[in-house]
Amino acid sequence: LLAAGVPAMAKPINFKRPDGSPLQTPERHLLATTRVRFVGEPVAVVVADSIAQAQAAAELVEVSYEPRPLAADMAQALASDAPLLADGPDNICAQTHFGDTAAVNEAFAKAAHVTSLDIQHQRLAAITIEPRNSIATMRDNRLEFRATSQAPTQMRAALSHHLGLPVEAIRVVVGDVGGGFGMKTATYAEDLLTAYCAYRLGGAVKWVSTRSEDFLTSSHGRGVDTKIDIALDAAGKILALRFHNHADVGAYPTMAGVAIQVLIGPWVSTSIYDIPLIDATLTAVLTNRAPTGAYRGAGRPEAILSIERALDEAARAHGFDRLELRRLNIIPESKMPYTNAMGQTYDTGAFGRILERGLALAKLDDFESRAATSAERGMWRGFGVASFLEWTSGNSFTEEVNIQIMADGSVEVFTAVLPMGQGIQTSLTQLVADVFDLPAEKIRVVMGDTDRGNGFGSAGSRSIFTGGGAVSEGSAKALELARSLAAEALETAVEDLDYAQARFTVKGTDVAIELGEVAKLQADQRIVVESSTTAGAPTWPNGCHVCEVEINPETGECEVVAYSSVNDVGRVISPTIVRGQLDGGAVQGIGQALYENLIYEAHGAQLISGSLMDYAVPHADVMQVDFVTEMDESI
Repeated sequence: LLAAGVPAMAKPINFKRPDGSPLQTPERHLLATTRVRFVGEPVAVVVADSIAQAQAAAELVEVSYEPRPLAADMAQALASDAPLLADGPDNICAQTHFGDTAAVNEAFAKAAHVTSLDIQHQRLAAITIEPRNSIATMRDNRLEFRATSQAPTQMRAALSHHLGLPVEAIRVVVGDVGGGFGMKTATYAEDLLTAYCAYRLGGAVKWVSTRSEDFLTSSHGRGVDTKIDIALDAAGKILALRFHNHADVGAYPTMAGVAIQVLIGPWVSTSIYDIPLIDATLTAVLTNRAPTGAYRGAGRPEAILSIERALDEAARAHGFDRLELRRLNIIPESKMPYTNAMGQTYDTGAFGRILERGLALAKLDDFESRAATSAERGMWRGFGVASFLEWTSGNSFTEEVNIQIMADGSVEVFTAVLPMGQGIQTSLTQLVADVFDLPAEKIRVVMGDTDRGNGFGSAGSRSIFTGGGAVSEGSAKALELARSLAAEALETAVEDLDYAQARFTVKGTDVAIELGEVAKLQADQRIVVESSTTAGAPTWPNGCHVCEVEINPETGECEVVAYSSVNDVGRVISPTIVRGQLDGGAVQGIGQALYENLIYEAHGAQLISGSLMDYAVPHADVMQVDFVTEMDESI
């Protein structure tokens, strides 16, 4: 690979270290050259005609390793005598700071109540049904690359860069993807190696990750230690917030891994609360672990958990009612639009109303009687309340679509957003059906083919916000073009036409023409519209979730016995799909709270919870009762 001039993988950009110097990271090649920095980093590739041959040949590969000092966790990496992962004075990859330190210090000095808390947001694995895999085929001097990816356009660019092929000579195709959760936004070394082998051999090469390999090499989520301090006045009003996050970004930081933890996630650090002052320091740390990247929520869950935990601890330590403390500090509707201390502007939000509806849905007025019933059985019962704030789009606001009305009256739509099992295709089909007044079987939504179109892909909670808006607006443009063409065919004015059920009719007459007939009259027997839509700003979904648990004091076993939520998610296209997303997200949150943890051995940086025998994920029986989930479209 080095002899062929294959370049190293892309590094993060646009961030700096505490002293203002450029971001620091070691250079990563597709295969390790002189140094391996984490367990799971590829060292050699074997290509064979069968899996059995490949496995047998791989066992013949001998690698001579010289042990080196290592930093298996952030404490080791930040020690004064820490072994260095890159050429620099320490293992700090990047650091950002937000807020006014002097003003926050002054507010803390005047505060009636100060609360401090240390929180560990452990590393998590994105356990998708389908492990990562790819098939690369060279055909007629062109590379066709099939992969499980959330971002085929970015993958095509990476393939072009590493293989030296023009983008026009590469086609990336993505079919159904069995789960992504953000982990499949990245282009991995294994993808590039598969493509390189096919390119060198002039044939086809398939690579499929095993579950154990996925644990070792797919980007991990979270991995953040937070120290948070909150200052309150005598009545409980928040005066200031101070927090310092240390994010373990692994041995080879990715752009997503760094940006999520030192910029994007902290945007919602103050959540739905009116917090005037912050002092935030966010540090990305190099360790001898696998890189981190996007994982469901991408930094925002860490921020929300921290502020909610801080409020609960402040209430406990200083005698406040935890619900009243929240009510006192929620941003009122009268302050909308509201710019938070991180400089992010919420366009709208009825946070107080959502909180009250969430509490009512949870029937907390009857909680004491439920707790008494649990106590009769020797169980402890408790409840937790958390409000969340989310932002959408990944700050990529533009989406392009191609709309084609066919001669048979069907409509084909191409979009660059991707299905990963969450029903995006169904929701987009519903949007097209609404515009064209067509049954779903007359609509074909095409995704995941860089020969048909390109875009940002599905990440950052943008698929329906940007992709759906683009599909709806593009469909409307296509229908208006069809209307003008129908008016021309019927020799009437556009405003004299009615449209319903794929049929244009001259008002007050029985003169009509079918949508498909209009398409058939065109030169290519179809009507084609290329449309680009740009959203003006992110949106800010929010909600209130209430969870009740029972704990067996003799065994420590914890069981979720009730879970309810009210969610302001904007316009709901498909209620079943949205509820699935909300409930699925809740289960993943329960997984983090009660079960999941990627644990590395402290002395050798070996991943010791690297299989489903050791890494506990929530199963279907995590909930013995139904989720009670409401969606609000009125706010």
